[in-house]
Amino acid sequence: MSTLLEAENLSVRYPGKAGWVHAVSEVSLELRAGETLGLVGESGCGKSTLGKALMRLIPAQGALRLNGSDVLGVEGRKLLPFRRQVQMMFQDPQGSLNPRQRIGTSIARPLQVAGWSRSAIAARVSELLEEVGLPASAATRFPHEFSGGQRQRIGIARALALEPGIVICDEPVSALDVSVRAQVINLMRDIQQRSQVAYLFISHDLSVVEYIAHRVLVMYLGRVVESGPTAQIWASPAHPYTHALLAAAPVADPRHSRSDALLEGELPSPLSPPPGCAFHTRCPYAQAICRQQRPALQALSPERQVACHFSLS
Repeated sequence: MSTLLEAENLSVRYPGKAGWVHAVSEVSLELRAGETLGLVGESGCGKSTLGKALMRLIPAQGALRLNGSDVLGVEGRKLLPFRRQVQMMFQDPQGSLNPRQRIGTSIARPLQVAGWSRSAIAARVSELLEEVGLPASAATRFPHEFSGGQRQRIGIARALALEPGIVICDEPVSALDVSVRAQVINLMRDIQQRSQVAYLFISHDLSVVEYIAHRVLVMYLGRVVESGPTAQIWASPAHPYTHALLAAAPVADPRHSRSDALLEGELPSPLSPPPGCAFHTRCPYAQAICRQQRPALQALSPERQVACHFSLS
Protein backbone atom coordinates (compact mmCIF):
# COMPACT_ATOMS: atom_id res chain seq x y z
CA MET A 1 0.00 0.00 0.00
CA SER A 2 1.30 3.44 -0.93
CA THR A 3 1.95 6.04 1.76
CA LEU A 4 -0.34 9.08 1.42
CA LEU A 5 0.42 11.16 4.51
CA GLU A 6 3.64 11.04 6.49
CA ALA A 7 4.45 12.88 9.71
CA GLU A 8 7.97 12.95 11.10
CA ASN A 9 8.74 14.22 14.63
CA LEU A 10 5.54 16.27 14.59
CA SER A 11 5.16 18.43 17.70
CA VAL A 12 2.55 20.90 18.96
CA ARG A 13 3.22 23.25 21.85
CA TYR A 14 1.36 26.12 23.48
CA PRO A 15 2.75 28.99 25.56
CA GLY A 16 1.84 28.77 29.23
CA LYS A 17 2.51 30.83 32.34
CA ALA A 18 5.30 28.50 33.44
CA GLY A 19 6.73 27.79 29.98
CA TRP A 20 5.69 25.74 26.98
CA VAL A 21 2.95 23.11 27.16
CA HIS A 22 3.94 20.19 24.92
CA ALA A 23 0.61 18.75 23.76
CA VAL A 24 2.18 16.53 21.07
CA SER A 25 5.86 15.59 21.10
CA GLU A 26 7.85 14.14 18.20
CA VAL A 27 5.13 11.91 16.76
CA SER A 28 5.93 10.05 13.54
CA LEU A 29 3.34 8.10 11.56
CA GLU A 30 2.28 6.98 8.09
CA LEU A 31 -1.22 6.83 6.60
CA ARG A 32 -1.49 4.36 3.75
CA ALA A 33 -4.11 4.04 1.01
CA GLY A 34 -7.00 1.76 1.93
CA GLU A 35 -5.87 1.45 5.54
CA THR A 36 -7.25 2.53 8.91
CA LEU A 37 -4.77 3.72 11.53
CA GLY A 38 -6.23 3.72 15.03
CA LEU A 39 -5.15 6.33 17.58
CA VAL A 40 -5.90 5.50 21.22
CA GLY A 41 -5.11 6.79 24.68
CA GLU A 42 -6.75 8.49 27.65
CA SER A 43 -8.44 11.89 27.45
CA GLY A 44 -5.78 14.60 27.46
CA CYS A 45 -3.07 12.49 25.85
CA GLY A 46 -2.99 14.60 22.66
CA LYS A 47 -5.06 12.51 20.21
CA SER A 48 -7.37 15.27 18.97
CA THR A 49 -4.53 17.80 18.95
CA LEU A 50 -2.54 15.48 16.71
CA GLY A 51 -5.54 15.13 14.41
CA LYS A 52 -5.86 18.92 14.14
CA ALA A 53 -2.14 19.22 13.41
CA LEU A 54 -2.39 16.65 10.63
CA MET A 55 -5.31 18.66 9.21
CA ARG A 56 -3.19 21.83 9.31
CA LEU A 57 -5.75 23.46 11.59
CA ILE A 58 -3.16 24.39 14.24
CA PRO A 59 0.57 25.25 14.00
CA ALA A 60 3.02 22.39 14.38
CA GLN A 61 6.74 21.77 14.17
CA GLY A 62 8.49 18.89 12.44
CA ALA A 63 7.70 17.49 9.00
CA LEU A 64 4.39 16.69 7.30
CA ARG A 65 4.26 15.34 3.75
CA LEU A 66 1.33 14.53 1.45
CA ASN A 67 2.31 12.16 -1.36
CA GLY A 68 5.94 13.00 -0.61
CA SER A 69 5.52 16.80 -0.83
CA ASP A 70 5.94 19.13 2.17
CA VAL A 71 2.68 20.67 3.40
CA LEU A 72 3.79 22.10 6.73
CA GLY A 73 5.40 25.12 5.08
CA VAL A 74 2.52 25.76 2.65
CA GLU A 75 0.02 28.55 3.33
CA GLY A 76 -2.93 30.34 1.74
CA ARG A 77 -4.35 29.19 -1.57
CA LYS A 78 -1.38 26.88 -2.11
CA LEU A 79 -2.88 24.74 0.64
CA LEU A 80 -6.12 24.09 -1.33
CA PRO A 81 -4.88 20.82 -2.95
CA PHE A 82 -4.10 19.53 0.54
CA ARG A 83 -7.56 20.55 1.77
CA ARG A 84 -9.18 18.58 -1.06
CA GLN A 85 -7.18 15.47 -0.18
CA VAL A 86 -7.55 15.55 3.62
CA GLN A 87 -11.03 15.87 5.15
CA MET A 88 -12.49 15.40 8.63
CA MET A 89 -15.34 13.56 10.35
CA PHE A 90 -16.38 15.14 13.65
CA GLN A 91 -17.45 13.63 16.96
CA ASP A 92 -20.77 15.50 17.22
CA PRO A 93 -22.81 14.91 14.04
CA GLN A 94 -25.40 17.50 15.08
CA GLY A 95 -23.00 20.23 16.15
CA SER A 96 -21.00 19.90 12.93
CA LEU A 97 -24.06 20.71 10.76
CA ASN A 98 -25.57 24.16 10.41
CA PRO A 99 -29.14 23.82 11.79
CA ARG A 100 -30.37 26.52 9.40
CA GLN A 101 -28.99 24.90 6.27
CA ARG A 102 -30.59 22.10 4.33
CA ILE A 103 -28.57 18.92 4.17
CA GLY A 104 -27.91 19.30 0.46
CA THR A 105 -26.39 22.74 1.05
CA SER A 106 -24.07 21.42 3.77
CA ILE A 107 -22.82 18.57 1.60
CA ALA A 108 -22.45 20.87 -1.41
CA ARG A 109 -20.32 23.47 0.34
CA PRO A 110 -16.91 21.79 -0.31
CA LEU A 111 -17.90 21.35 -3.96
CA GLN A 112 -18.84 25.03 -4.28
CA VAL A 113 -15.48 26.08 -2.80
CA ALA A 114 -13.77 23.79 -5.32
CA GLY A 115 -15.58 25.53 -8.20
CA TRP A 116 -17.97 22.80 -9.32
CA SER A 117 -20.94 23.75 -11.50
CA ARG A 118 -24.50 23.66 -10.14
CA SER A 119 -25.51 20.65 -12.22
CA ALA A 120 -22.39 18.71 -11.22
CA ILE A 121 -22.95 19.59 -7.55
CA ALA A 122 -26.59 18.42 -7.64
CA ALA A 123 -25.58 15.11 -9.22
CA ARG A 124 -22.73 14.60 -6.75
CA VAL A 125 -24.93 15.34 -3.70
CA SER A 126 -27.48 12.76 -4.85
CA GLU A 127 -24.69 10.25 -5.47
CA LEU A 128 -23.20 10.83 -2.00
CA LEU A 129 -26.55 10.47 -0.21
CA GLU A 130 -27.15 7.19 -2.00
CA GLU A 131 -23.65 6.00 -1.07
CA VAL A 132 -24.30 6.55 2.64
CA GLY A 133 -27.73 4.93 2.54
CA LEU A 134 -30.00 8.00 2.46
CA PRO A 135 -32.59 8.96 -0.21
CA ALA A 136 -31.86 11.84 -2.58
CA SER A 137 -34.87 13.65 -1.08
CA ALA A 138 -32.88 14.04 2.17
CA ALA A 139 -31.06 16.96 0.52
CA THR A 140 -34.09 19.22 1.04
CA ARG A 141 -34.46 18.49 4.77
CA PHE A 142 -32.83 20.07 7.85
CA PRO A 143 -30.51 18.39 10.40
CA HIS A 144 -33.12 18.20 13.19
CA GLU A 145 -35.24 15.92 10.98
CA PHE A 146 -32.66 13.13 11.17
CA SER A 147 -31.51 10.72 13.87
CA GLY A 148 -27.98 10.78 15.24
CA GLY A 149 -26.90 7.89 13.04
CA GLN A 150 -28.38 9.53 9.95
CA ARG A 151 -26.63 12.81 10.77
CA GLN A 152 -23.30 11.00 11.00
CA ARG A 153 -24.02 9.44 7.59
CA ILE A 154 -24.48 12.99 6.33
CA GLY A 155 -21.14 13.90 7.91
CA ILE A 156 -19.53 11.01 6.04
CA ALA A 157 -21.10 12.20 2.78
CA ARG A 158 -19.75 15.71 3.30
CA ALA A 159 -16.26 14.42 4.17
CA LEU A 160 -16.22 12.33 0.98
CA ALA A 161 -17.62 15.03 -1.31
CA LEU A 162 -14.28 15.84 -2.97
CA GLU A 163 -13.14 12.19 -3.03
CA PRO A 164 -10.28 12.74 -0.56
CA GLY A 165 -7.53 10.20 -0.08
CA ILE A 166 -7.56 10.69 3.72
CA VAL A 167 -10.27 11.28 6.34
CA ILE A 168 -9.37 12.21 9.92
CA CYS A 169 -12.10 10.67 12.11
CA ASP A 170 -12.21 12.24 15.58
CA GLU A 171 -14.37 10.01 17.83
CA PRO A 172 -16.89 9.65 14.95
CA VAL A 173 -19.20 7.12 16.64
CA SER A 174 -18.85 7.92 20.35
CA ALA A 175 -22.15 9.87 20.41
CA LEU A 176 -24.15 7.01 18.84
CA ASP A 177 -26.04 4.05 20.29
CA VAL A 178 -24.27 0.71 20.09
CA SER A 179 -26.43 -0.71 17.28
CA VAL A 180 -26.21 2.49 15.24
CA ARG A 181 -22.48 2.63 15.90
CA ALA A 182 -22.03 -0.77 14.24
CA GLN A 183 -23.98 0.36 11.18
CA VAL A 184 -21.86 3.47 10.73
CA ILE A 185 -18.59 1.56 11.22
CA ASN A 186 -19.65 -1.05 8.64
CA LEU A 187 -20.57 1.74 6.22
CA MET A 188 -17.12 3.29 6.66
CA ARG A 189 -15.48 -0.07 5.98
CA ASP A 190 -17.57 -0.63 2.85
CA ILE A 191 -16.67 2.81 1.52
CA GLN A 192 -13.00 2.19 2.24
CA GLN A 193 -13.02 -1.10 0.33
CA ARG A 194 -14.54 0.62 -2.71
CA SER A 195 -12.55 3.85 -2.70
CA GLN A 196 -9.29 2.92 -0.89
CA VAL A 197 -9.66 6.02 1.33
CA ALA A 198 -7.36 6.05 4.38
CA TYR A 199 -8.77 6.75 7.85
CA LEU A 200 -7.03 8.05 10.94
CA PHE A 201 -9.51 6.76 13.53
CA ILE A 202 -9.28 8.53 16.91
CA SER A 203 -11.26 6.78 19.63
CA HIS A 204 -11.54 5.79 23.28
CA ASP A 205 -13.54 2.70 22.35
CA LEU A 206 -10.97 -0.06 22.04
CA SER A 207 -13.52 -2.60 20.75
CA VAL A 208 -14.34 -0.33 17.81
CA VAL A 209 -10.64 0.29 17.13
CA GLU A 210 -9.95 -3.45 17.21
CA TYR A 211 -12.72 -3.99 14.65
CA ILE A 212 -11.88 -1.23 12.17
CA ALA A 213 -8.15 -0.47 12.49
CA HIS A 214 -5.37 -2.28 10.62
CA ARG A 215 -2.65 -0.61 12.70
CA VAL A 216 -2.69 1.27 16.01
CA LEU A 217 -0.74 4.09 17.67
CA VAL A 218 -0.96 4.27 21.48
CA MET A 219 -0.37 7.77 22.90
CA TYR A 220 0.50 8.80 26.44
CA LEU A 221 1.04 12.42 27.47
CA GLY A 222 1.67 13.59 23.91
CA ARG A 223 4.01 10.79 22.82
CA VAL A 224 3.59 7.50 21.01
CA VAL A 225 4.50 4.67 23.39
CA GLU A 226 3.59 1.74 21.16
CA SER A 227 2.62 1.13 17.53
CA GLY A 228 1.99 -1.84 15.30
CA PRO A 229 -0.60 -4.12 13.68
CA THR A 230 -3.82 -4.20 15.68
CA ALA A 231 -4.02 -7.98 15.98
CA GLN A 232 -0.48 -8.22 17.32
CA ILE A 233 -0.93 -5.46 19.90
CA TRP A 234 -4.24 -6.88 21.14
CA ALA A 235 -2.74 -10.36 21.39
CA SER A 236 0.50 -9.27 23.07
CA PRO A 237 0.78 -5.63 24.21
CA ALA A 238 4.41 -4.65 24.75
CA HIS A 239 4.01 -1.44 26.79
CA PRO A 240 2.58 -1.56 30.33
CA TYR A 241 0.27 1.34 29.45
CA THR A 242 -1.17 -0.53 26.46
CA HIS A 243 -1.57 -3.61 28.64
CA ALA A 244 -3.50 -1.58 31.21
CA LEU A 245 -5.76 0.04 28.59
CA LEU A 246 -6.69 -3.33 27.13
CA ALA A 247 -7.22 -4.83 30.58
CA ALA A 248 -9.65 -2.03 31.43
CA ALA A 249 -11.72 -2.44 28.25
CA PRO A 250 -15.17 -3.95 28.95
CA VAL A 251 -15.72 -7.51 27.70
CA ALA A 252 -19.23 -8.89 27.04
CA ASP A 253 -18.54 -12.19 28.78
CA PRO A 254 -19.63 -12.88 32.39
CA ARG A 255 -16.87 -15.48 32.69
CA HIS A 256 -14.21 -12.86 31.97
CA SER A 257 -12.25 -11.75 35.05
CA ARG A 258 -10.54 -8.40 35.39
CA SER A 259 -6.77 -8.35 35.06
CA ASP A 260 -4.55 -7.12 37.89
CA ALA A 261 -3.00 -4.71 35.35
CA LEU A 262 -5.79 -2.13 35.67
CA LEU A 263 -4.57 1.44 35.31
CA GLU A 264 -4.32 3.42 38.54
CA GLY A 265 -3.63 7.08 39.25
CA GLU A 266 -4.24 10.18 37.15
CA LEU A 267 -2.68 11.29 33.90
CA PRO A 268 0.10 13.79 34.81
CA SER A 269 -0.31 17.39 33.70
CA PRO A 270 1.40 18.36 30.43
CA LEU A 271 2.32 21.60 32.24
CA SER A 272 4.78 19.64 34.38
CA PRO A 273 5.38 16.17 32.93
CA PRO A 274 7.39 13.70 35.01
CA PRO A 275 11.10 13.32 34.21
CA GLY A 276 12.28 10.21 32.43
CA CYS A 277 9.48 7.94 31.25
CA ALA A 278 6.23 9.90 31.66
CA PHE A 279 4.39 6.70 32.60
CA HIS A 280 6.69 5.79 35.49
CA THR A 281 4.39 7.43 38.08
CA ARG A 282 1.69 4.84 37.29
CA CYS A 283 3.74 1.89 36.08
CA PRO A 284 3.99 -1.24 38.28
CA TYR A 285 7.29 -2.17 36.63
CA ALA A 286 9.07 1.20 37.02
CA GLN A 287 12.69 1.17 38.19
CA ALA A 288 15.32 3.86 38.75
CA ILE A 289 16.20 4.23 35.06
CA CYS A 290 12.52 4.90 34.25
CA ARG A 291 12.53 7.94 36.54
CA GLN A 292 15.72 9.31 35.00
CA GLN A 293 15.77 8.48 31.28
CA ARG A 294 12.97 8.72 28.72
CA PRO A 295 12.91 5.55 26.59
CA ALA A 296 13.10 5.96 22.81
CA LEU A 297 10.83 4.12 20.41
CA GLN A 298 12.57 0.86 19.55
CA ALA A 299 11.68 -1.63 16.84
CA LEU A 300 10.41 -5.01 18.01
CA SER A 301 9.82 -6.02 14.38
CA PRO A 302 9.55 -4.15 11.03
CA GLU A 303 5.96 -3.14 11.93
CA ARG A 304 6.09 -2.85 15.74
CA GLN A 305 7.65 -0.25 18.01
CA VAL A 306 7.59 0.34 21.75
CA ALA A 307 9.03 3.03 24.03
CA CYS A 308 9.81 1.16 27.25
CA HIS A 309 12.95 0.17 29.17
CA PHE A 310 11.27 -3.08 30.23
CA SER A 311 8.80 -3.99 27.50
CA LEU A 312 6.42 -6.88 28.12
CA SER A 313 7.13 -8.56 24.76
